[in-house]
Amino acid sequence: MENKKAYVAYVGTYTNGSSKGIHIYDVDVEEGLLHLRKVVPVNNSSYITRSRNMNYLYSIADEGVRAYKIMDDGDLKPINEIDINGMRGCHMSVDLEGKYLFVAGYHDGKVSVVHTHADGRLGSLMDGVFHKGIGAVNERSFRPHVCCVRVTPDNRFLCAVDNGIDQIVLYKINHTYNKLQKVDILRMGREAGPRSIHFSRNGQFAYVLCEILNVVRVYSYSVVDGYPVFELKQEVSTLSDARDPHDAASSLRLSYDGEFLFCSTAGDNSVACYKIDQENGMLTRLFSLPISGNYPKDIALFPDQKHIAVVNNGSNTITTFAIDYEKKVLVMKGKPQKLDTPNCMVFQEIKKAPDEIRDVPEEEAEEAAVQVVKKHNATRIRDN
Repeated sequence: MENKKAYVAYVGTYTNGSSKGIHIYDVDVEEGLLHLRKVVPVNNSSYITRSRNMNYLYSIADEGVRAYKIMDDGDLKPINEIDINGMRGCHMSVDLEGKYLFVAGYHDGKVSVVHTHADGRLGSLMDGVFHKGIGAVNERSFRPHVCCVRVTPDNRFLCAVDNGIDQIVLYKINHTYNKLQKVDILRMGREAGPRSIHFSRNGQFAYVLCEILNVVRVYSYSVVDGYPVFELKQEVSTLSDARDPHDAASSLRLSYDGEFLFCSTAGDNSVACYKIDQENGMLTRLFSLPISGNYPKDIALFPDQKHIAVVNNGSNTITTFAIDYEKKVLVMKGKPQKLDTPNCMVFQEIKKAPDEIRDVPEEEAEEAAVQVVKKHNATRIRDN
């Protein structure tokens, strides 16, 4: 009998309340359920991402950025941390060669470039660029707020999405000098509030989520005479009903096979699913439905693509649903997982499945993590 693949889910949280850091869940893929195993202490793990080879996990922290080795059973072993010489970041991504970690600074409008080593260690801070400018004069958008950084599919350019000045600033990545060179700006329009950008699996199209307008914009992507070119093709609403002043499009995800695009919207408190036309990249909405939570800050597809997890920052829960693409409905699975101020989520395949999957009480999960950290620190002191 073929062995089933095993997975964990990592959830980054803010820690100004009761939460202590990154929550590790064992995943029941068939049932679409999560079971808390452990909590890894991190001060305000507001975003997490993996290395290109999936062997390491990087986390935002108050101190800068932390690196962890992903163990065979999904546990996290601390490697090191570095200061990014700025305020706490809000988003990270890696380049296609595994050479850089890019960090977006929402509070200070800074894009940081960190060198990453083959063994997962974070190296030197190679570059740091501050955005300048003034957006619309209102409480949400009046100065630079870099909220997403992502490389183009050819690994030549970095897209820095700036929610505050309504722009996506495009940088050429100088791999020789490890620097960013500004080459163009994709202007999104007054009070658009761009939040994130994702590229289609074939690299020909880009999807931009606009937080204030509550739309997804579809662009074609190409390189002409050495410069990135984005051409607007379509704009679709993220909302399930009429516009409300409190609605704010909050997260965007592509399915693993590139067939579907998912979007969550706060205020509306919904998740929308779009079918992607593989020829022209255009979107057809299948549904937009409520997710039984407040402020869905992030969404993550289960590895089977038949279930989805919604990270509800406002209601302090994670809700999971089965997706029926034919009937265009979401069916809730189990009770909401309760945790304080969750912010982002990543699924990870592991080599060693646990002997037992059970829901560990929060206090027990935190204590297990503390013991791991103490053991690591004791080993490091002894080795030095």
